[in-house]
Order: sequence, then structure tokens, then C-alpha cells
Amino acid sequence: MLYRRLGNSELNVSEIGLGSWLTYGVSVERDRANACVRRAFDLGINFFDTANMYGKGAAESLLGELLSPYRREDYILATKVFHPMSKTDFGLSREQIHKQIDASLKRLKTDYVDLYQCHRYDHDTPLEETMEALSEVVASGKARHIGFSEWSPRRIRAADAFRDQIRFVSSQPQYSMLYRKCEREVFAMCRRRGIGQIVWSPLAQGVLTGKYAPGTRPPEDSRAANRKIDRFTRKPVLQAVQKLLPIAERLSLSMPQLALAWVLDKKTVSSAIIGASRPEQIEQNAAAVGVELDSGTLAEIDDVLDGLVRK
Repeated sequence: MLYRRLGNSELNVSEIGLGSWLTYGVSVERDRANACVRRAFDLGINFFDTANMYGKGAAESLLGELLSPYRREDYILATKVFHPMSKTDFGLSREQIHKQIDASLKRLKTDYVDLYQCHRYDHDTPLEETMEALSEVVASGKARHIGFSEWSPRRIRAADAFRDQIRFVSSQPQYSMLYRKCEREVFAMCRRRGIGQIVWSPLAQGVLTGKYAPGTRPPEDSRAANRKIDRFTRKPVLQAVQKLLPIAERLSLSMPQLALAWVLDKKTVSSAIIGASRPEQIEQNAAAVGVELDSGTLAEIDDVLDGLVRK
């Protein structure tokens, strides 16, 4: 495993991070989740990402249980706040941030998280109130650093203007070969401000594994069989993804390894978050670390996906 500094923080996160959306505490049974966490540690993965709303707290609870045998200083733990936990508990108000961090820490069985992230932007709470509350959480020792997910450039600039408050060190955008909107402004803006990127859905919700063939039904146990992911399953997109297979084969890579190597080629990316329901998936994905794609390969990928990428 290789590690990268997360923005201006002192955190060195593994290039592959293990996430828990739609998996741990939700659809993956405890024993398999435990096997995944053990394999992640074996491979040197030290970054674990979750959120309070995943399974309405179930993901945090299970992850806290599975991580409890390990020394706290041996892993970097991130969670998030914003989405509803009840009809009255949601958003980024001072009250909610303090209430939800305490609830998250209890479920995670720890005294602090390394990274506390705003899951989305709260249009109903003054940004100054949110930043003050996050600063209070860090000052109390309940979080070491703060981050955000899917904030617009305008909101990032506004948060950065509060010089007396704690500063963001991470951004968590969706990013993959097929979805590159954050390249347009967010990457450069964050780089100037010392904010690292922890990207989610680097496999485009599984489409970049190549398992969804155009004109055929998705595998029964796949995400596309159980959830709508129409953004990436249009026929032209699936046809283009199939054309990436020979590139991966030429490089002796699987399709997921090619997709992750492409993401990690961007030095502004600190870590790519994967989901896994089986330990072997983690092992296969971790093999993308250290793979270097030359300029000709990167250009070839762009040619294949020309006109199909969300930018």
C-alpha cells in the first residue's frame, strides 16, 4: 500500500480507502464485513470512511464494533453529518453538529474521529454557524480535522473566507473516468487551499468493472439489478466501457484496477474510496496502487470515452 498526505493535515491516508455505503450494517452480514476489514488491514489500508446516515447509524455501529480490536492510532476514521437521522434531526446547525458527533462517536466506539465531514451543504443554516460549530468540535478533541462532500466552488470559497475558524482539509466528490465534474473548478481551487480529494464512486457505481454488458440483464447480485443507476448504464456508455477491456488486458489489469489507477493518476487525489462485500474484492482493488499509466494510455482512454463523460 502507498499513502498520501490529506491536504494540509498531518494525516497520511492509504491510496485506497474502505467505505461502508450500502454495505456494512446494511446489506453485508457481519462475518463478511469483518473479513473485509481484516483484509483491509492486512493490505495496509488505514482509511475507513462512513456516515451517520448509512443505515441510519447501522454502518457506524458495525464499523465501530469491527474496528474495536485494533489500536486506535493504527487507522484513520472518517464520518459525516447532514442527512436526516429522524424527522427533526438533520442539517448542519450548531445543535445538530454537536448532537450528531456525540451519537457517531458512541456508535463508532471511539473518543474522536480523524475527519468529520459535511455530507452536503446546508442551505437553511448560516455558513458561519456551521463553521463555528465545526471549530468547536475540533477544539473539544472530538474530531481532528474537517472536510466536506459535494460542495460547490462558491461554497468552498465562502467557507475559506472565515479566517478565524478551523479550515477544511478534505473534499469528497464523486469522481471516475465517467464522471469528472470536479476537474472543472474544484480540484484547482482545493489545491490552492490545501484541501485534498477523497473521491467516491471511482468505479462509477460498478459500471467500470465491465460487468454490465450492453443489451443484457445486469447480474442478479449487482447494484444495477437492485438500484437505478441510469446515469452510467445507457447503451453507448456500456459499449464504450467494453472497449476499455482490451486496454486493461494489454496492461495485465482488471477493469477495476484500470479505473482506480486512472483516478490515482491525479495527484490531487489523496484516496479513492471503494466498497466491498468480499475480501477478495479489496485485494483485487488494492492491486491498482502503484500502477502508472503512460500518456498514451490516458489519451486512448479519453478517445474511447469521448462525448460520454460528465464534465
